[in-house]
Amino acid sequence: MACVAALFASPAMLPFPSAAATSSASPASCSCRLRPAVVARAPRQSRGRRALRRFDEVEGVSKKRRGIGGGGGGGVAGGSQASSSRKDRGLSVDFKEPQVADFDDLEEDKFLNAVVKVYCTHIAPDYGLPWQKQRQHSSSGSAFMIGDGKLLTNAHCVEHDTQVKVKRRGDDKKYIAKVLARGIECDLALLSVENEEFWRGTEPLHFGRLPCLQDSVTVVGYPLGGDTISVTKGVVSRIESQVTPYAHGTSDLLGIQIDAAINPGNSGGPAFNEQGECIGVAFQVYRSDEAENIGYVIPTTVVSHFLNDYQKNGKYTGFPCLGVLLQKLENPALRESLKVPSSEGVLVRRVEPTAPASSVLRKGDVIVSFDGVAVGCEATVPFRSTERIAFRYLTSQKYAGDIAQLGIIRNGNSMKVQTVLQPRKHLVPFHVEGGQPSYLIVAGLVFTPLTEPFIEEECEDTLGLKLLAKARYSLATFEGEQIVIVSQVLAHEVNIGYEHMGNQQVIKLNGTVVKNIHHLAHLVDTCTDKFLTFEFEDDFLVVLNREEAVAASSDILKEHAIPSVRSSDLSEPYVDIKDEIQKTSEDFGESPVTNFEMGIDCLLWA
Repeated sequence: MACVAALFASPAMLPFPSAAATSSASPASCSCRLRPAVVARAPRQSRGRRALRRFDEVEGVSKKRRGIGGGGGGGVAGGSQASSSRKDRGLSVDFKEPQVADFDDLEEDKFLNAVVKVYCTHIAPDYGLPWQKQRQHSSSGSAFMIGDGKLLTNAHCVEHDTQVKVKRRGDDKKYIAKVLARGIECDLALLSVENEEFWRGTEPLHFGRLPCLQDSVTVVGYPLGGDTISVTKGVVSRIESQVTPYAHGTSDLLGIQIDAAINPGNSGGPAFNEQGECIGVAFQVYRSDEAENIGYVIPTTVVSHFLNDYQKNGKYTGFPCLGVLLQKLENPALRESLKVPSSEGVLVRRVEPTAPASSVLRKGDVIVSFDGVAVGCEATVPFRSTERIAFRYLTSQKYAGDIAQLGIIRNGNSMKVQTVLQPRKHLVPFHVEGGQPSYLIVAGLVFTPLTEPFIEEECEDTLGLKLLAKARYSLATFEGEQIVIVSQVLAHEVNIGYEHMGNQQVIKLNGTVVKNIHHLAHLVDTCTDKFLTFEFEDDFLVVLNREEAVAASSDILKEHAIPSVRSSDLSEPYVDIKDEIQKTSEDFGESPVTNFEMGIDCLLWA
């Protein structure tokens, strides 16, 4: 399967090519691969790689962010009507008349000054040793001014940032920028610069409508190969009907495919139409020996959703979903057995227990409409005049907390139901909130939640098939549920006989089922028994003397230079989960929990 890579990082800061750059020309072991970009300082090598998380195999900040190539293009801030005062620069999408009369004369237009270069210093967490971070490294990308003293760029350009600086075109001074919001799913980030000098004489870009096929597109940014601004041209090759997989956010959102060159360092820059309007943000490319010149742009529909979400809530809340696994109804006999009278609808095969839709939808229901829009038997809905697009596009246009009306057929009877839409909660999250993973050390046993970044760092052979299967196929049964594992055991005389343990799930402590890492810390803190009895998968038992375990903590911390026995978030008071859902035999399903690993084309998550 070919790779989709989120691209950023420019070699501008290197005095000489890195090994990553020279090795990219070596023969690949498969038909698809990434061609890493160069960064100024690479972090240490990971202990292993995972092949299943998502089909893109991104080498990004979350995976030591050492070779991700970028997508992005320049933007248009032209027009005599655009005011240079900050108070006139709104964030709303502007569908004005063309701003630039002659788009070929790029050097004469001021909108190029709205495209800036982004310099970011990253320090990613170490998920195997969660009390520390990895080695610092740097990258560069692109961004552009959107008004109100704000810049727009890609989320992967500023992931795990410790310092972000921006530099205007033709200027030799860098300004400190602050990350206001980061949308992992849509790979967008909002920046601000407080220094008024940075904004003097600038004009923001204006957003245009969704382009059509074969429309000309120009990408502007700061890719590798030089330090000055770069301009490439192409056409719109495709408006992805099945919704584009976003490599960085592991989500499915609308995307624009273009054939203009997108290189590492272009990420976060805008792309323009012939009228000089910004029609999106370039962010990733498709790498394959069987394909060329396939780049992707985040369209203004996704950009406006991100910006409106931030304005409405003061933060990014995400793209909501239904939380149901759907099957296409192309086969006439299948439709007849379900008493579906026409060639329409999709079959509900699985409902996430934590999704609000679980209270109104059942396995076996057929969804035939969403907010009055008819859903086809191939899980598509009408899009513009002569196109169709994936059904999940409709849910992506909603905001967290919105209500959707569904038309369904249940046992041959048509009915209408309503449900609240919320962002999806994964049992094994793809990204860690707050950046730093949680951990708890008890007598040298290092407990941490299972996350996809942790799986990326570990060799899959050390995780075991059962744990990997849970990560791929299990759904959360109640809000806040986590898979808590012992990642390793720090050897000490108090844990003799348990030193070999690693990457095993803890099920119970003193007979109480462990709900999450915070619950485990609470159980340890409130235990008054003589022994701490941990029950693990495969009926493995660990018994520790509680007083000896507490006494050994200081020696273990000193020996391994660990600042605390727990992460700071576990010091907060624990709030018990009252609405726990009892596990059923269907919690471990036979279908993956994401579309990235779905092996059957007729099944998809919405």
